[in-house]
Amino acid sequence: MPLKFRPKMVRQLGLMEYESGSKQVDLSRAAQCLAAGNLVVFPTETVYGLGADATNPSAISRIYSVKGRPSNHPLIVHILKFELAKFWASEIPEYAVKLAKNFWPGPMTLVLKRNNLAKDFITGGQNKIALRVPKNNIALNLLQKFEELGGFGIAAPSANRFGAVSPTSLNDAQLELAKYLTNNDIYLDGGECEIGIESTIIDCTKKIPSILRPGGITSELIQDSLDMEIKESNSKTSFRFPGNLKSHYCPRAKVVLDGEPKNGDGFLALKNIPTPNGVFRLAEPKDNIEFAKVLYASFRFADHKGLDRIFIIPPNHEGIGAGVLDRIVKSVG
Repeated sequence: MPLKFRPKMVRQLGLMEYESGSKQVDLSRAAQCLAAGNLVVFPTETVYGLGADATNPSAISRIYSVKGRPSNHPLIVHILKFELAKFWASEIPEYAVKLAKNFWPGPMTLVLKRNNLAKDFITGGQNKIALRVPKNNIALNLLQKFEELGGFGIAAPSANRFGAVSPTSLNDAQLELAKYLTNNDIYLDGGECEIGIESTIIDCTKKIPSILRPGGITSELIQDSLDMEIKESNSKTSFRFPGNLKSHYCPRAKVVLDGEPKNGDGFLALKNIPTPNGVFRLAEPKDNIEFAKVLYASFRFADHKGLDRIFIIPPNHEGIGAGVLDRIVKSVG
């Protein structure tokens, strides 16, 4: 039986929690939580993020501690609108302006040369800053409330332990991080994430943009938008960016791409591919877009079932399929 998604829920784990669609006062409290140096788990259109005031070094230190993330691995700063990028970036090329106008809010992160507001504790000691405007009403309303309190942006990596599978539901984020958070931190519930894999990352610090990490904003969309040459991902770049490690997005189960599935394996493939005998069908997405949405939830479901292996027949490279393939390859470890 394929994976069935959980309904929207909020579980009490000893933390202050607020549902999506809740009163504005709840988002105001979440913004106040950030301003006080605490953490907020909140939804975006890609995955759930673990947010903190991007200008507060002690709050950012807690993100690294909660995630178990290396301190030299940079964070993405979420901002409310493009106009705020000038506070973080010293140079914004014309093609980056065009990308922002075409795809923000949306699942796209722009890497730019940093300004004085972007300190080493947010950039991993590098001279570049990663920015994006999320396309999620809860995230945008939270950013609006935070800006009203004087905030410039929310640093928000995915709400999971470093290298593990990103959460696409509040329940997954809670199960992953509850024991690392405190009663002063807050969860916001936005149901299942719309896209399911992390944002496209584009390096905009050179004359020609390059895609560092594929995602929901595809190379085809970028090419059509700019009408100029773009470079594909370069795994040899010396720049550290989210998701650039060879092993990442890893479930506890072993991910297998070659050979034949074995009896008792988890199985993930497009709907038109029949389920082999003796395996546990995790999901049957109808296309690449749905494959992206179910990928991480399938990994977590396999771990929940205690499966040892997940056999995957990946989708093609078309559209978001390139991002799905990137995550699958890195999950092999």
